[in-house]
Amino acid sequence: MGKLTLTAGDSDLPSEIYWNSVLPNTPMPQAVKNSLRPGTDIGVSKGGVSVSTGHEEKPGVALFFLEKDMRLGTKMNLDFMKNTNEATFLPHQVATSIPFSSDKLPEILDQLSVKPESVEAETIKNTIIDCDRPGIKGEEKYCATSLESMIDFSTSKLGNKGVKAVSTEVENKSQTLYRIAAGVEKMGGDVSVVCHKMEYAYAVFYCHKIAATRAYMVPLVGRDGTKAKAVALCHKNTKEWNPKHLAFQLLKVKPGVPICHFLTQDQIIWVVSK
Repeated sequence: MGKLTLTAGDSDLPSEIYWNSVLPNTPMPQAVKNSLRPGTDIGVSKGGVSVSTGHEEKPGVALFFLEKDMRLGTKMNLDFMKNTNEATFLPHQVATSIPFSSDKLPEILDQLSVKPESVEAETIKNTIIDCDRPGIKGEEKYCATSLESMIDFSTSKLGNKGVKAVSTEVENKSQTLYRIAAGVEKMGGDVSVVCHKMEYAYAVFYCHKIAATRAYMVPLVGRDGTKAKAVALCHKNTKEWNPKHLAFQLLKVKPGVPICHFLTQDQIIWVVSK
């Protein structure tokens, strides 16, 4: 497909300046840093795992477990595979100049030099449809096409006092056998914003505010001794979930039981630290 190349330079700097001005006490998580590399080719990555924390949870890195099992010494088989989605953010002023809605699809494909009948065009169309679709009951959602718009959405839902953004970080991405180490830390209150990286020509994150959740930072040690800091999200109210949801099948429980899962490395959770 055609590529739109952005050169490294001052145009990439404002995103980091904006982060530091709005969130001066919030370190930038690795998932954001990975999407900020300057001098990037715009292209649709292939493959990758998308895990949404609603009723459409897909298998992948997100191993489901019960909150009571999140304790020292619990062994878990986790597949923190290498991210294949390497799309990076456009400068905010560039992102806002490109349409992002289903009714503008021909214009979008033209601007991105993507052939209408290509696999890349299908990927772009599917992501935009996902973003245009109404959220599930009680869900406030937004697809952020720039880092600035992600910051604005998250802080509009949580405020910007004490806001913390974190992501899962793994030393050895091929390690799969882990045990929970000491120091599990609860983060924030019962409301959070979770942002999932979508398959698109540049970095787009599907963000949604989720209530009735508990977030944790869980230290893990692999069988080979390597470490990981994994973000776990526990949903306290699962009554609205599809009864055939994979989590219920794997854990042999019914809707209503709190369900936890780990976030992938390219997902970001925003919480208000107490």
